[in-house]
Amino acid sequence: MNAYMSRRTALRTAGAAVLAGHLAGTPGTARAADDEADASLVTYPVPNGAPVNDSFVVKVRTPRGRRRTLGVYLATLNLINTTTGTGQTQNSSMAYFDFTGSVEVSVTYTKGRIHSARIRPDSYGIQPRVHGDTLTFTLTEPRNVVIQVNDDIFDCVHLLTNTVETDVPHPDDPNVIYFGPGVHTTADGTVTVPSGSTVYLAGGAVLKSRVVFSNVQNARLIGRGVIWAAPGGGVTAEYSSDITIDGVTMLDPNGYAVTAGQVTGLTIRNLRAFSAKGNGDGIDLFSCKNAVIDGVFMRNADDCVAIYNHRWNYYGDSSDITVKNSTLWADVAHPINVGTHGNSDSPETLSGLTFSNIDILDHREPQMLYQGCIALNPGDSNLIKNVRCEDIRVEDFRQGQLINMRIMYNTKYNTSPGRGIESVYIKNLRYTGTHANPSVLVGYDDEHLIKDVTFENLVVNGTVIADSMKKPSWYLTSDFVPMYANEHVTGLRFITTAEAQAARS
Repeated sequence: MNAYMSRRTALRTAGAAVLAGHLAGTPGTARAADDEADASLVTYPVPNGAPVNDSFVVKVRTPRGRRRTLGVYLATLNLINTTTGTGQTQNSSMAYFDFTGSVEVSVTYTKGRIHSARIRPDSYGIQPRVHGDTLTFTLTEPRNVVIQVNDDIFDCVHLLTNTVETDVPHPDDPNVIYFGPGVHTTADGTVTVPSGSTVYLAGGAVLKSRVVFSNVQNARLIGRGVIWAAPGGGVTAEYSSDITIDGVTMLDPNGYAVTAGQVTGLTIRNLRAFSAKGNGDGIDLFSCKNAVIDGVFMRNADDCVAIYNHRWNYYGDSSDITVKNSTLWADVAHPINVGTHGNSDSPETLSGLTFSNIDILDHREPQMLYQGCIALNPGDSNLIKNVRCEDIRVEDFRQGQLINMRIMYNTKYNTSPGRGIESVYIKNLRYTGTHANPSVLVGYDDEHLIKDVTFENLVVNGTVIADSMKKPSWYLTSDFVPMYANEHVTGLRFITTAEAQAARS
């Protein structure tokens, strides 16, 4: 065995030992042994029995601290085989820690040399330094990043970072359901949360049960822990109000990561979710009002964020929903999907939807009916109106469309076409890449229209697409996206930021 291979073997062995949670210190402690000596950096071991991966050894340190080796979880992802339609499970890696100030991260690839490296989202501008099989970079604030080596989008590291917790519930609080470090489950595979209660997953905790909020008010799921392979999905919130989900990570949910139906006052913050199974959606909202989704990282085997009206036993309009400061990666289907499900017998409306400061890292959907990084597809007599998308950065994706706005009548899911799409404003949407199929804006007929869609400062590969751009007079502005808009689209505009400011002055 040569010296290089000896190093590979040693690294993989060391990584596996750390990943399995064999860290110095008292068993059951949530934090690495020396956290008390440096409160600006908090790391957590992977508990015995949780899924691990040894493709990478990840270490972190403060500017004057020693390197600490992180536990690395196994995150399973999905690659669809377009010949058979089956999903091929792909192994990937996830690690997390908390910090304030700045930290240096080093990542060693245990399978060989690093020939290329990329830290995503690209908008963060993080340039790693590479030496042999190891790369290093600095974080000056908590970020969720994908560390990609040798152009492999599956065998990579998803590094999730948080601020250091300052308001940790006490385990003996009667209103707290507390899960400390270790692997936990419940007899029926669910944790049912009463009104006024908090479920807390400590760092280093892994819960193999679904968390359920049903007909409750003012309840929370918070912490730094992981929900893994929970039956029926990670979280269900229904017929409730003032529900908060904050800080947890979900691996391999057997269903949606979060299902929310008829919830008023929903906050989902700093949630991370990875899925590999079919129908492995991230966050799906049904007939919800006053919802905020903030700072999430979603890599899913179906839609990352979907907003619908009636389905199953959930009824009513959807309104005042904001998705912001987030990163979305759809290995299948849409990063953002709105409008498919509704109530043909008693039509409903989706309104007041805002999507802002979002990085879309990938979109792969071979089926033409389900493409679109941003998809507004009302079916079942739904009306979508008053939508604003702002500061959305789309990296080159594998397969699909940038935009799909379509009044839909998909008989697999719908019993009637959607009523229409009205008043959509898309500002500072940027796409850089070469793989996008032409976008589409398609109304259904003269009574089911797409009306009043404005693109302000739409930038495709560095070119601002605007009606005032220099072009042959017989070309449509949409040709330069490229985008197809049919005869049932009215009031479509492409303007520059200067033109928008002049119109407002």
